[in-house]
Amino acid sequence: MSKEQLKLRTMIIVALFAAITGVLAQLSIPLPFSPVPITGQTLAIGLAATILGARYGTYAIILYLLIGAAGVPVFAQMKAGLSIIVGPTGGYLVAFIPTALFIGWYLQKTSFTFIQALIANTIAIFIPLTIGTAWLAYSYQLSLGAAMTAGFTPFLIGGVIKAVLAAWIGILVRERLISANLLFTNKNAEQPVKKVA
Repeated sequence: MSKEQLKLRTMIIVALFAAITGVLAQLSIPLPFSPVPITGQTLAIGLAATILGARYGTYAIILYLLIGAAGVPVFAQMKAGLSIIVGPTGGYLVAFIPTALFIGWYLQKTSFTFIQALIANTIAIFIPLTIGTAWLAYSYQLSLGAAMTAGFTPFLIGGVIKAVLAAWIGILVRERLISANLLFTNKNAEQPVKKVA
Protein backbone atom coordinates (compact mmCIF):
# COMPACT_ATOMS: atom_id res chain seq x y z
CA MET A 1 0.00 0.00 0.00
CA SER A 2 1.37 3.42 -0.98
CA LYS A 3 1.91 6.24 1.48
CA GLU A 4 -0.94 8.20 -0.15
CA GLN A 5 -3.35 5.28 0.21
CA LEU A 6 -2.35 4.78 3.83
CA LYS A 7 -2.82 8.49 4.54
CA LEU A 8 -6.26 8.47 2.91
CA ARG A 9 -7.34 5.38 4.85
CA THR A 10 -6.17 6.94 8.10
CA MET A 11 -8.08 10.16 7.36
CA ILE A 12 -11.23 8.13 6.66
CA ILE A 13 -10.87 6.24 9.95
CA VAL A 14 -10.33 9.49 11.88
CA ALA A 15 -13.45 10.99 10.25
CA LEU A 16 -15.40 7.83 11.06
CA PHE A 17 -14.56 8.11 14.75
CA ALA A 18 -15.49 11.80 14.76
CA ALA A 19 -18.88 10.74 13.35
CA ILE A 20 -19.23 7.95 15.92
CA THR A 21 -18.62 10.49 18.67
CA GLY A 22 -21.40 12.65 17.24
CA VAL A 23 -23.78 9.70 17.15
CA LEU A 24 -23.00 8.54 20.70
CA ALA A 25 -23.39 12.13 21.94
CA GLN A 26 -27.09 11.81 21.13
CA LEU A 27 -27.42 9.01 23.69
CA SER A 28 -28.24 11.65 26.24
CA ILE A 29 -30.02 11.56 29.59
CA PRO A 30 -30.83 15.03 31.00
CA LEU A 31 -30.46 15.47 34.75
CA PRO A 32 -33.00 17.71 36.54
CA PHE A 33 -30.39 19.09 38.95
CA SER A 34 -27.58 19.66 36.43
CA PRO A 35 -27.09 21.48 33.12
CA VAL A 36 -24.81 18.61 32.09
CA PRO A 37 -26.54 15.50 30.67
CA ILE A 38 -25.21 11.96 30.84
CA THR A 39 -24.06 11.12 27.31
CA GLY A 40 -22.19 8.55 25.26
CA GLN A 41 -19.47 11.04 24.31
CA THR A 42 -16.93 9.81 26.82
CA LEU A 43 -17.46 6.24 25.63
CA ALA A 44 -16.72 7.39 22.09
CA ILE A 45 -13.56 9.19 23.22
CA GLY A 46 -12.35 6.10 25.05
CA LEU A 47 -13.00 3.97 21.98
CA ALA A 48 -11.26 6.40 19.62
CA ALA A 49 -8.14 6.68 21.77
CA THR A 50 -8.00 2.96 22.64
CA ILE A 51 -8.36 1.91 19.01
CA LEU A 52 -6.41 4.65 17.23
CA GLY A 53 -3.82 5.67 19.82
CA ALA A 54 -2.85 9.16 20.96
CA ARG A 55 -2.30 10.94 17.67
CA TYR A 56 -5.22 9.78 15.59
CA GLY A 57 -7.59 9.37 18.52
CA THR A 58 -6.97 13.01 19.44
CA TYR A 59 -7.35 14.07 15.79
CA ALA A 60 -10.77 12.40 15.73
CA ILE A 61 -11.91 14.34 18.81
CA ILE A 62 -10.55 17.64 17.50
CA LEU A 63 -12.38 17.04 14.21
CA TYR A 64 -15.57 16.29 16.15
CA LEU A 65 -15.28 19.57 18.07
CA LEU A 66 -14.54 21.55 14.89
CA ILE A 67 -17.59 20.06 13.16
CA GLY A 68 -19.76 20.97 16.13
CA ALA A 69 -18.29 24.47 16.38
CA ALA A 70 -19.00 24.98 12.68
CA GLY A 71 -22.71 24.45 13.31
CA VAL A 72 -23.34 20.76 12.65
CA PRO A 73 -25.56 19.48 15.51
CA VAL A 74 -23.22 16.78 16.82
CA PHE A 75 -23.04 17.83 20.45
CA ALA A 76 -25.37 16.34 23.07
CA GLN A 77 -29.09 16.94 22.51
CA MET A 78 -28.42 17.98 18.88
CA LYS A 79 -26.70 21.20 19.89
CA ALA A 80 -24.02 22.95 17.88
CA GLY A 81 -22.01 26.13 17.59
CA LEU A 82 -19.01 27.80 19.15
CA SER A 83 -21.29 29.16 21.87
CA ILE A 84 -21.67 25.63 23.27
CA ILE A 85 -17.89 25.19 23.50
CA VAL A 86 -17.36 28.51 25.28
CA GLY A 87 -20.55 28.18 27.35
CA PRO A 88 -20.96 26.85 30.91
CA THR A 89 -20.66 23.19 29.89
CA GLY A 90 -17.89 23.79 27.36
CA GLY A 91 -15.19 22.70 29.78
CA TYR A 92 -16.29 19.10 29.35
CA LEU A 93 -16.01 19.38 25.57
CA VAL A 94 -12.60 21.08 25.63
CA ALA A 95 -11.37 18.46 28.11
CA PHE A 96 -12.13 15.69 25.60
CA ILE A 97 -8.87 16.58 23.83
CA PRO A 98 -6.49 15.89 26.76
CA THR A 99 -8.65 12.89 27.67
CA ALA A 100 -8.08 11.22 24.30
CA LEU A 101 -4.42 12.24 24.34
CA PHE A 102 -3.87 10.73 27.78
CA ILE A 103 -5.55 7.40 26.99
CA GLY A 104 -3.60 6.95 23.77
CA TRP A 105 -0.33 8.08 25.35
CA TYR A 106 -0.73 5.73 28.30
CA LEU A 107 -1.41 2.74 26.05
CA GLN A 108 1.55 3.55 23.81
CA LYS A 109 3.80 3.74 26.87
CA THR A 110 2.48 0.45 28.31
CA SER A 111 0.67 -1.96 25.99
CA PHE A 112 -2.58 -2.26 24.09
CA THR A 113 -4.17 -4.87 26.35
CA PHE A 114 -7.52 -4.93 28.10
CA ILE A 115 -6.00 -4.40 31.56
CA GLN A 116 -3.92 -1.40 30.49
CA ALA A 117 -6.84 0.04 28.51
CA LEU A 118 -9.06 -0.33 31.57
CA ILE A 119 -6.50 1.52 33.71
CA ALA A 120 -6.11 4.29 31.12
CA ASN A 121 -9.84 4.77 30.59
CA THR A 122 -10.60 4.70 34.32
CA ILE A 123 -7.99 7.36 35.12
CA ALA A 124 -9.22 9.39 32.15
CA ILE A 125 -12.71 9.66 33.66
CA PHE A 126 -11.40 12.38 35.95
CA ILE A 127 -9.96 14.63 33.23
CA PRO A 128 -13.24 15.96 31.74
CA LEU A 129 -14.99 15.77 35.12
CA THR A 130 -12.33 17.92 36.81
CA ILE A 131 -11.94 20.48 34.01
CA GLY A 132 -15.67 20.54 33.24
CA THR A 133 -16.69 20.97 36.87
CA ALA A 134 -14.19 23.80 37.40
CA TRP A 135 -15.46 25.50 34.23
CA LEU A 136 -19.06 25.01 35.36
CA ALA A 137 -18.33 26.45 38.81
CA TYR A 138 -16.67 29.51 37.31
CA SER A 139 -19.45 30.07 34.76
CA TYR A 140 -22.29 29.84 37.28
CA GLN A 141 -20.32 31.14 40.30
CA LEU A 142 -21.07 27.92 42.17
CA SER A 143 -19.53 26.79 45.42
CA LEU A 144 -17.28 23.75 45.27
CA GLY A 145 -19.98 21.54 46.82
CA ALA A 146 -22.67 22.72 44.41
CA ALA A 147 -20.34 22.30 41.44
CA MET A 148 -19.42 18.76 42.51
CA THR A 149 -23.11 17.86 42.92
CA ALA A 150 -24.03 19.28 39.52
CA GLY A 151 -21.05 18.30 37.42
CA PHE A 152 -18.89 15.62 39.02
CA THR A 153 -20.43 13.11 41.42
CA PRO A 154 -23.44 12.01 39.29
CA PHE A 155 -21.14 10.92 36.46
CA LEU A 156 -18.72 8.67 38.33
CA ILE A 157 -20.63 5.36 38.16
CA GLY A 158 -21.53 5.84 34.51
CA GLY A 159 -17.93 6.83 33.82
CA VAL A 160 -16.62 3.56 35.24
CA ILE A 161 -19.12 1.56 33.16
CA LYS A 162 -18.08 3.43 30.02
CA ALA A 163 -14.40 2.92 30.87
CA VAL A 164 -14.92 -0.86 31.03
CA LEU A 165 -16.83 -0.85 27.72
CA ALA A 166 -14.25 1.36 25.99
CA ALA A 167 -11.39 -0.88 27.14
CA TRP A 168 -13.10 -4.16 26.22
CA ILE A 169 -14.62 -3.12 22.88
CA GLY A 170 -11.68 -0.88 22.00
CA ILE A 171 -8.98 -3.54 22.29
CA LEU A 172 -11.16 -6.11 20.53
CA VAL A 173 -11.91 -3.79 17.59
CA ARG A 174 -8.29 -2.60 17.41
CA GLU A 175 -7.02 -6.17 17.06
CA ARG A 176 -9.63 -6.96 14.40
CA LEU A 177 -8.78 -3.84 12.39
CA ILE A 178 -5.06 -4.60 12.48
CA SER A 179 -5.69 -8.24 11.51
CA ALA A 180 -7.76 -7.04 8.54
CA ASN A 181 -5.03 -4.55 7.53
CA LEU A 182 -7.43 -1.67 8.09
CA LEU A 183 -5.35 -0.06 10.83
CA PHE A 184 -1.61 0.30 10.73
CA THR A 185 0.89 1.10 13.45
CA ASN A 186 4.38 2.53 13.33
CA LYS A 187 6.98 3.74 15.78
CA ASN A 188 5.77 7.31 15.47
CA ALA A 189 2.16 6.48 16.39
CA GLU A 190 1.26 3.26 18.16
CA GLN A 191 2.96 0.13 19.37
CA PRO A 192 2.14 -3.21 17.77
CA VAL A 193 -0.95 -4.73 19.32
CA LYS A 194 -0.65 -7.37 22.01
CA LYS A 195 -3.22 -9.98 22.85
CA VAL A 196 -5.97 -9.16 25.30
CA ALA A 197 -4.88 -9.89 28.86
